Amino acid sequence: MIHNIRYRLFVYNHESENDLREGLKNILPTAKIEREIAEGVTGDKIIILTGEINKKRETKEFMNKLLEMNESKITDLINDFEKKVDDHGNLFLRLSKKEACEDIFQICEGGDSIHLKVKVAAYPAKKTVAIELLEEFFSTKN
Repeated sequence: MIHNIRYRLFVYNHESENDLREGLKNILPTAKIEREIAEGVTGDKIIILTGEINKKRETKEFMNKLLEMNESKITDLINDFEKKVDDHGNLFLRLSKKEACEDIFQICEGGDSIHLKVKVAAYPAKKTVAIELLEEFFSTKN
């Protein structure tokens, strides 16, 4: 159902890189994390952690963990597919960094988060097809 999941998160001076790496591993246990250093607008150092997982078992594990969210969160996600899926069949999610460090999947709308780009295996790779597949997948919880 998923081709790959790309992830990115920013580590700021007041945050622990090790803690956030662990939080990312709670979400994507097999993540091979790449590290880059950038400079913020105020001149402070920002660490950017990125990578991609693309093995079927790994992507399936991630999607199944999403299914474990409470029903109202899943309903909110389904209702937001129109905003969260692009024309190429990518689902964009943000997960709370704080909650990830506590091994909790918490979708958030903005702010300081782990950014995920989930490429849905939709043929053709269109928004409508991707949304249909996602709705079908999440309806298995009910």
